[in-house]
Amino acid sequence: MTERVLVIGGGGAGTAAATIAKRLKPSLRVSLFTEFEDIAYSPCGIPFVHGREIPRFEDLFLSTVDRYVADGLDMRMETVVTEIDLDRRIVTARNQHEGFDQLVIGTGFTWEKPDVPGANLDGLHYVKNIRLAMEFDKVLDTVKTVAVIGASPLGVEMAGNLGHRGLDVHFVDEGPWVLSEVLDPDVAQPVHESLEKRGVTLRFGTKVEAFLGDDRVRAVATSDGEIPCDLAIVCLNKVPNSALAVAAGLDVGTTGGLIVDERMRTKVAGVYAAGDVIEVPHGLTMLPIRGLTGSHAYAQGRTAAANIAGEDRVYDPVWIPWGLVGGDYTIGGFSIGETLATAMGIPYVLATGVGVSRARYYPGAAKTHVKLLAEPGTLRLIGAQLHGGEGIKERADFLAFVAKRGATIEDLAWMENIYSPPIGALF
Repeated sequence: MTERVLVIGGGGAGTAAATIAKRLKPSLRVSLFTEFEDIAYSPCGIPFVHGREIPRFEDLFLSTVDRYVADGLDMRMETVVTEIDLDRRIVTARNQHEGFDQLVIGTGFTWEKPDVPGANLDGLHYVKNIRLAMEFDKVLDTVKTVAVIGASPLGVEMAGNLGHRGLDVHFVDEGPWVLSEVLDPDVAQPVHESLEKRGVTLRFGTKVEAFLGDDRVRAVATSDGEIPCDLAIVCLNKVPNSALAVAAGLDVGTTGGLIVDERMRTKVAGVYAAGDVIEVPHGLTMLPIRGLTGSHAYAQGRTAAANIAGEDRVYDPVWIPWGLVGGDYTIGGFSIGETLATAMGIPYVLATGVGVSRARYYPGAAKTHVKLLAEPGTLRLIGAQLHGGEGIKERADFLAFVAKRGATIEDLAWMENIYSPPIGALF
């Protein structure tokens, strides 16, 4: 009898789970349910289309529904799953029941909404769906002043890109600098300077108290006065979209994400979860965390798929290499920096340095500022933050990988490296 696999969610985790399970075990009958009309695009690219760094929204699409159908998937587009019955092993969608042998929950996240008066006014925008983004981009052609609420990674990208577009942008956050819960202030400072060069007005240490307007937002009331605006873009925290799974009886952990083991299995046999809806352990502290990147979601979906197909694949605790561009400036890192280490009471010793991305005399060489955190005594690498020009992404990936393998600062000091003037300095 053909084994039936249902996947709920068409984001990175869901599409990875569906496509790879079918590829590894072609005999599976795999159905993917998504509430949206599109599949396989990069929502992370949306701010850069708004900023005219990327010419067209169409450039963000990676594949088509027809391609997935040709690969043997049963694609249920614009189909909302309204109930999961784990005892009967069925889901309900469009008032029809669909049975499953194995199930993957990849329902992703929703954006945190401000808990202040006026949060339901028209003119508050959340960045996620590409069709809505296409329509919103037309609205941006008709306005002059925008408030970006929340100095999250998305907020940094939106503020910088809308400044590049020529809009009057007010960037509002309660924290004293961008990403203030995790980012060190010295790493944030050049981002602030770059955003200001794009015309962005920084309003940090400023609390949003209300959105003002009759039917549509016309201003943001803050602890530092009113900010007139034509619209507001809300870029707060990701919240796991777990209501469907919780209603079915699955458990959430301390972060609000679904609890899974290292194989992406929930407490119910044959039921997996992956992506922004789950929590996973941090490689340094082993504390659960959530709200990671698309690459993490994709890897978790791959892990679930491999185990569904009969392999034995484990997803390791995460060391979280990350990076982003704020204005024209690149920052990145992995695991923790000084700010988070101090807040969590994690002891560390610090090593700092400034290098160059190419030979110093080669055109385009840029300074790279590096801070490494290590465990006292052993000097085992536990975190890093970097800022500068090119190569931040590759350095952050590398540092996360070697930290996972237990590398020390001493190991890094004596490692081999490439020396070629166009791509790397002598040391």
